[in-house]
Amino acid sequence: MTTRVARRWRPRSLLQLVLIAFLVVMLPLAVLMFQAAQALSELSRLADVSARQAVEETRRARTLGALALEMERSARQYAVLEQESLLEIYSERLAEYRELLGLQRELLPEDPDVAAQARQLDELAALPGLPLEALEEKLAEFPVFAQRTEAIRQATNRRIDTRIDAIRERAQGVQGRLWWQTGALVSASLVMMLLFSWLIIRPVHQLERRILRIGSGARDEPPRPVQGPAELVKLDERLDWLASRLAELEAEKQQFLRHMSHELKTPLASVREGSALLADGVVGELTPQQLEILELIDGSGRELQRLIEQLLDYNLLQQSRRVEVERLDVATLVREVLAKHRLALSNKGMRVECFDGPVTWVLDRTATGHILDNLVSNAIAYGADGGELEIRARQRRGSLELEVANSGEPIAEVDRPRLFEAFYQGRTRRKGPLKGSGIGLSVAADCARLQQGELALVEDPRLAVCFRLTLPRAALPSDDHNRTPAGMAGQDARS
Repeated sequence: MTTRVARRWRPRSLLQLVLIAFLVVMLPLAVLMFQAAQALSELSRLADVSARQAVEETRRARTLGALALEMERSARQYAVLEQESLLEIYSERLAEYRELLGLQRELLPEDPDVAAQARQLDELAALPGLPLEALEEKLAEFPVFAQRTEAIRQATNRRIDTRIDAIRERAQGVQGRLWWQTGALVSASLVMMLLFSWLIIRPVHQLERRILRIGSGARDEPPRPVQGPAELVKLDERLDWLASRLAELEAEKQQFLRHMSHELKTPLASVREGSALLADGVVGELTPQQLEILELIDGSGRELQRLIEQLLDYNLLQQSRRVEVERLDVATLVREVLAKHRLALSNKGMRVECFDGPVTWVLDRTATGHILDNLVSNAIAYGADGGELEIRARQRRGSLELEVANSGEPIAEVDRPRLFEAFYQGRTRRKGPLKGSGIGLSVAADCARLQQGELALVEDPRLAVCFRLTLPRAALPSDDHNRTPAGMAGQDARS
């Protein structure tokens, strides 16, 4: 029910999610562009209106100055020439001046010079009807009239400058508002980008972790269902099917190994029992040639039994990943492994050098025994006849290092990267009638990883092949501390 409700508001496809993300991220940017366009349009309109008004008002102020000059010139010429046409020109210029002054008074309603100029203009309007002597006396007022006209022009310029400053302040305010909106909307776009990136990447990461879990074979907890676009949910369902299919194949493989090992061990036991009865002389004395053939049969049976046990060990490791650690003497464990191969070592003519004990360490006896058994078996199978086998032990930085080295043919470089793969057999062939299974080193490496350790092929200055097992210090379940075993530091003795 929860999944159904959750899916109602989620995009049903990855394409739909990407398109919605694009639209949501672009929406704040579109709003920003729209607001910026409106602000620029408003500022452009104000600038255009202000420029037109400034040009008109400046032209009007200059015209007032020119009209005042023409009025004074006409009046003075009339005082000299006494021509009526000059008075007509004076009256026309005065009327134009009065009209322009009225417009200028709307621009400067509180300017004292405008009011005084209007009063003086009324006085100068009566000039054409005055006698000549009175007219000449009135001519003395024209310099004051011209000064007020200049003052009106300067006041007009100041008014234009004030208006321009107001527009500039408004433009700065709009710019600041645009910057603030830009920061807010771009931040919102970034948040939306991060949100939708998380919505897309989260199911991808879930699928990646799911694939890694399938590849590693981890089954400790059930996987969480992927929540996201339909394509990724469907891919998660395909991964469920793949995981179940791989689990079925793994179970079938383990069952096949168990049945095959059991079916091989049963007739092998009969063969070895029969060869043992023949060797004991139950059916009569055997000739030397018959004894030699019987020894060959018995040796091949032992080799076949070892291969079957390796298959069983491999199958057991695939099923169980638990370790049971205990404190024991590693030197004793090594001697037990060497005792199992004493006859093979004697037939091979190999000289064995082993470190002295006791070397106490906490580890899994069975897993470590498997590792040493496989390494010694490989040294016998691939080492040189009459060669050397050395087993060393030392402690470094809280870990135990066991080295098994033997003389013989070095491992080819091309085989080293795949040396610990299951069922991989390199170019070097075993010495003897039977071919190896290719799982000995794989089992050994798995046993090392089971104990959080590592098995690696390392270079040795004297011997051709050297495997190093590194085991960290483990803790017993009942122990609250780990102490460094006495007599272990720097130990690398041979006997």
